[in-house]
Amino acid sequence: MQDTALLEQLTDDIGIARQLLELIDQEFTALGERNLAELEAILAKKQPLLALLGQHGTQRSQWLAGLQLTPDRAGLEAAANRSKDGALILERALSLETELERCRSANERNGRLIRANQSALGGMLHILQGKDDTPGLYDNRGGSAKNKPQRPLSQA
Repeated sequence: MQDTALLEQLTDDIGIARQLLELIDQEFTALGERNLAELEAILAKKQPLLALLGQHGTQRSQWLAGLQLTPDRAGLEAAANRSKDGALILERALSLETELERCRSANERNGRLIRANQSALGGMLHILQGKDDTPGLYDNRGGSAKNKPQRPLSQA
């Protein structure tokens, strides 16, 4: 891979990561609104971007391996030291790393919202199905009393 091709790929990946971050932010809004149609549309837009980032990462790793360098930050720094554009390569790599970290943080935020929604939905389902596990009364020894099982709301 030539230095210009590497710089171009890194620049493209920075743009892709920014697009991905916008989609992740849109996903957060759609999750909050529980808009499934919008979530599906966002997922369809995210998948090709993720695939392209993965493909470019694999190409850079293979390129570094071909130079007998490790496919990590240290390997990229060693390759950049051999290049006249080394400082620019490292600058763009750092920018890409920063954008990807922002994507990861936003994705984790979305994951927390998904888990909170799942927990709330699970609680509602238990109530609707009459599976409330909290004891209502205590017996004379302080243990939970055996209550008559509650019927699901649909059978009330």
